[in-house]
Amino acid sequence: MSREIRAEPLSAEAFAPFGDVLELRDAPDKMINAGLCGRHHDLAALDFGPEGRAGISLFDAQPRSFPYELTLLERHPEGSQAFVPLTEHPFLVIVAPDVEGKPGTPRAFLTTPHQGINFHRGTWHGVLTPLHAPGLFAVVDRIGATPNLEEIFLDPPYIVVP
Repeated sequence: MSREIRAEPLSAEAFAPFGDVLELRDAPDKMINAGLCGRHHDLAALDFGPEGRAGISLFDAQPRSFPYELTLLERHPEGSQAFVPLTEHPFLVIVAPDVEGKPGTPRAFLTTPHQGINFHRGTWHGVLTPLHAPGLFAVVDRIGATPNLEEIFLDPPYIVVP
């Protein structure tokens, strides 16, 4: 069994089973601010569960490079998690289907500049993986009293290549 994964371009269609792609549409839903701003409305299905609320955090992640060794997958069973890059640099997004409570074979996606993502609740995913410094992201996710993290270490690891 090959443990090598090739990163594919991020598209809304390919990513749909795992979450939402946050990017400008061809045209804004409406113009606001006296016609000077196009609003691309409601781009993600945010989900914070019955006991949670939305929180906005800033993440400053160390950049990684290819080939990337994938050793950890995690998921958030209580809510969704959105990553909005604060730079124009692409980043690596890794997801895996759920197979009887464990991650299945991972898939890797490479964003284009100015794309963000929102993982649906319970989606197995890799850690935040910027490819350039600075690795600055705004993160919108669940804040609550109950645990919202499951982790699985992968042995042997997968190797992600461009």
